[in-house]
Amino acid sequence: MSKGVRRAGAGHGAAAAVRLLVTLSFLPSVVEAQVTGVLDDCLCDIDSIDNFNTYKIFPKIKKLQERDYFRYYKVNLKRPCPFWAEDGHCSIKDCHVEPCPESKIPVGIKAGHSNKYLKMANNTKELEDCEQANKLGAINSTLSNQSKEAFIDWARYDDSRDHFCELDDERSPAAQYVDLLLNPERYTGYKGTSAWRVWNSIYEENCFKPRSVYRPLNPLAPSRGEDDGESFYTWLEGLCLEKRVFYKLISGLHASINLHLCANYLLEETWGKPSWGPNIKEFKRRFDPVETKGEGPRRLKNLYFLYLIELRALSKVAPYFERSIVDLYTGNVEEDADTKALLLNIFQDTKSFPMHFDEKSMFAGDKKGAKSLKEEFRLHFKNISRIMDCVGCDKCRLWGKLQTQGLGTALKILFSEKEIQKLPENSPSKGFQLTRQEIVALLNAFGRLSTSITELQNFKVLLQHSR
Repeated sequence: MSKGVRRAGAGHGAAAAVRLLVTLSFLPSVVEAQVTGVLDDCLCDIDSIDNFNTYKIFPKIKKLQERDYFRYYKVNLKRPCPFWAEDGHCSIKDCHVEPCPESKIPVGIKAGHSNKYLKMANNTKELEDCEQANKLGAINSTLSNQSKEAFIDWARYDDSRDHFCELDDERSPAAQYVDLLLNPERYTGYKGTSAWRVWNSIYEENCFKPRSVYRPLNPLAPSRGEDDGESFYTWLEGLCLEKRVFYKLISGLHASINLHLCANYLLEETWGKPSWGPNIKEFKRRFDPVETKGEGPRRLKNLYFLYLIELRALSKVAPYFERSIVDLYTGNVEEDADTKALLLNIFQDTKSFPMHFDEKSMFAGDKKGAKSLKEEFRLHFKNISRIMDCVGCDKCRLWGKLQTQGLGTALKILFSEKEIQKLPENSPSKGFQLTRQEIVALLNAFGRLSTSITELQNFKVLLQHSR
């Protein structure tokens, strides 16, 4: 027992003992008693997701993230905030992102720029011929002679209408490669007005909040007394499915990011050497049912819902990668083959999951209304991706951009089913395409969610041991 608890017991006797017992009784309930059962708006239970993630997904996705194709992400961290004057960048050293030296980037990734569809052949003539396709985004892989002409025509196709995210221009001088393994997502100390304004803009201006709801949706907002707690969320049930889904995705993303910060918290720094690890106090502040008045477990359930959405997207996009024309090219032939084999193995696992979210239940009303709602949904999410350029901490901005882009790519996949079904086996497709940037974001974003659920299990054990 801590000194603080001993002092409380000495000073207040029986009352302190009762408070202590109440607190201890809630410890295991944070992620057990209150984060269980079937999720709303789908037919999947949390225990099934936990088991599936632990035994099938997490070990493989972690391994995939370590492969060269997926560890190097090109991003522009210098784009100005399009919505308000910036407060200035965070000067805390842990906010800094170390860009990757050009010499460290695998030759295949560097040569491919991100906008060539298939593995580049090693002769200069092939590279020059393919330069005409620079405006088009897709995977680095081989371009056969017979498909080259069709590919150049395809390069004129503008798929921005299908994008749920504002993509960085990778040809910009400000765009740099970042080694994600050397710049992990963790607590940096970035907080205060700047962080609050970013999340407030996301929740208040983009989450379809009804005008009749006055309390801020942002969990970082100050307490509003009687409006707090689980009862506040009755307004959510009055929204249509699509708008409920949108809110849950954003809340789930926020919960996932908070879990990463709690699990990789700066615990102490001795002689300039930082020590990072799980912070139970911070975890309870953000998710404990008592400290959050019942809202913490809801946030965690939204994390599981987001996991289901991205899991479904991976199962749907598998045919795109199963084609022989697609090769995740870095220049290391042996590793590239192993990387693709591992990716396809993960896709097989995602397809085996028995309780997928049914995206066909969305935008299923009359055609005109459904089309209008889908466009509104897309533009709201695209707006959120632009807000990521307003984050003042570079490391937070990096991971915020990657994870919103990953989710945006997942949404693009879910609503491109017909185009994916029509993909030609041996040539590029005009109807559906993914840039390397989107592919790296998609798999790393899902990897972050898989890690969050694993970290949640770790906190469950820590909380039990702390009783």
